Amino acid sequence: MSDVGTWDPGDRVTLSARHLECVRRGSTHLEDANFGLDDAELELLAPLMSLDADQWTAAAREQDAVELVAWIRFFTLAETRLPGFEAGAKSPVIPLARWLRERGEYPVDLTSWIRAHSDNRFLPHGSLLDRL
Repeated sequence: MSDVGTWDPGDRVTLSARHLECVRRGSTHLEDANFGLDDAELELLAPLMSLDADQWTAAAREQDAVELVAWIRFFTLAETRLPGFEAGAKSPVIPLARWLRERGEYPVDLTSWIRAHSDNRFLPHGSLLDRL
């Protein structure tokens, strides 16, 4: 038997209320081990790191700037601290930050905070090729 998994495009993750509740809780426990989330919650959240930007944008429309900044901080730190949360140019930080900029609510100091806490070279603006 092979250890190689298979990928089925039908297994696409859709952002749910349960996902968002875990993100909210994790974003209020940034200093805690595993952000105060249990293993099952972390397993639930890991696939969100490569979720389509349009799903993040849709979820962001429902949130205020304070909540979105908390989510950006959570995902920035999660990518650094948690195995399986590496996202590169697919990071949820990118569409969330883009939405805040479009609304004119992007905090002046957030980019420097992100860069101080992440080694993902795509944060917070994304890939140059994606912006062309």
